[in-house]
Amino acid sequence: MTQPSLPSLMGVFAHPDDESLLAGGVLAQHHAAGARTAVVTATWAPTSHRAPELADALRALGAGAPRLLGYADARNPASAPDGAVRLVDAPLDEAVGRLVAHIREIRPAIVIGHDAMGQLTGHPDHRRAHQITVLAFGAAGLPHLYPDAGEPWQPGALYAATHSESGMGRLGPLLQSVGKTLLAVPDSYVTATVDVSPWAAVKWAAICAHRSEAARPRPLPGLLARLPEPERNEIISTEQFTRVCLGPVPGDPHKLVA
Repeated sequence: MTQPSLPSLMGVFAHPDDESLLAGGVLAQHHAAGARTAVVTATWAPTSHRAPELADALRALGAGAPRLLGYADARNPASAPDGAVRLVDAPLDEAVGRLVAHIREIRPAIVIGHDAMGQLTGHPDHRRAHQITVLAFGAAGLPHLYPDAGEPWQPGALYAATHSESGMGRLGPLLQSVGKTLLAVPDSYVTATVDVSPWAAVKWAAICAHRSEAARPRPLPGLLARLPEPERNEIISTEQFTRVCLGPVPGDPHKLVA
């Protein structure tokens, strides 16, 4: 069997559509190279209307079936028609344990998720998902933590999807046009800027699969849907990431190294 030229990849995102908007390009890129890919979504129940949309988006990206932690969106009670607790109110240890189980089952080389600010708009679910992902990334490889969540597995790297101050381009004015806050990171925080233009059409198909969001005027899928294709492609063809957890650092093993 031919080894994939890119490593296996697992995304952890707060809501359906975050995976497509923030990392749809790299998910499609890794899938096209033969790598295993998967996505865990923290909010919206399997019985909600957005679960089938998520399934269609993941199918377009080649990222398998939805994996839902089952919590409710902080701002939308309809996200959990079965009465599940909001992600932001869920016991931290419980949420981390649920995610650890997925990491150990999928066994990815790389995990990607939200940045510490919660992306450009600072959504509280995004920030909470970042916290849970960082903790689960560290816990997944430790056998004494969450022993009932499967055999330990330590991914090699954790990346946070982000937007730099100089890299927002047309996206900044687009979000400001509907009154949304912009929380970009300094350029120095970005450790990988990926040109995903070869997979822009796949990424756009995945974004469009989130039909209920694309039909609304304020969410980003709806804003993008009303743009001319060249402007839209300019926005979705680059993805930026910060490497959060670095591997072993070469140098003196008896000193802390910056």
